[in-house]
Amino acid sequence: MNRSSLAVYCIFTILFALTVASCSTSRRTIKEPLKEQGSEFLFNNLKANELNYQNFSARFGARFIQDKKETQISGQIRIKRDSLIWISVSPLMGIEMVRFLVSNDSIWYMNRMDNTYFAGSFDNINRIINSTLDYDMLQSFLTGNDFSRYENTSFKSGIDNMEYKLVTTDRRKLKKFVKNNSEVNIPIQHIWLNPDNFKISRIMVREVTPNGRKAEAKYSHENIDGQLVPVNIIFDVETIDKKTSIDISYSKMVMSDSLNFPFKIPEKYARLNNL
Repeated sequence: MNRSSLAVYCIFTILFALTVASCSTSRRTIKEPLKEQGSEFLFNNLKANELNYQNFSARFGARFIQDKKETQISGQIRIKRDSLIWISVSPLMGIEMVRFLVSNDSIWYMNRMDNTYFAGSFDNINRIINSTLDYDMLQSFLTGNDFSRYENTSFKSGIDNMEYKLVTTDRRKLKKFVKNNSEVNIPIQHIWLNPDNFKISRIMVREVTPNGRKAEAKYSHENIDGQLVPVNIIFDVETIDKKTSIDISYSKMVMSDSLNFPFKIPEKYARLNNL
């Protein structure tokens, strides 16, 4: 697999993982026991302490490990909240190889190494990765926030390893965001919260079937302009026959009022019907 193809594969592995996962911050060292809190209190504090932004941009580096083989990629990411996600992969001396543009209902990418591009809906991608991925999941994963378009009334609260924990099963997507009246849900979801700041400190999502997929991610945060912003994500995805780890680091993070999202496909590029 060449480097440009691997870059595409890395991104779509992350997309696949989103159907069963998200996040974590470094744990505090404390001795005093935590006070029990109800799920509503914990969830309200989770939401109150989420990353607040209109536009987010960062440089990133990613280490991709599968079958004991390691590959590194780097690039830029830009997000216009609830609208667009733009990713540029440039591992070789700043020369861009692959560029992605994701909207609420579609995914585009162009490969500058072989002059090709792909344009399709989330349905196209979900058929490839066998998932029910949507824009909200991807955006939430990249910013360390909880999914915003799913119901939040069925959580149960507890304490685990000196952190607060929220657990839910069959968390359903809100009807106004579901197309074609099809039912979309997250099977089993565990969320751990840092008790100091109520940032998500870990999320594990897994399928109920015996050979179901499982994904887990851990975040490290830093205070930037008064907000805790994710700077590192260690993401593990397990299937019945494969384990994949992706270690993503952000740098030069900026939250601004406006951003550009350039994406113009040259006329000479050939369109791909399948990935």
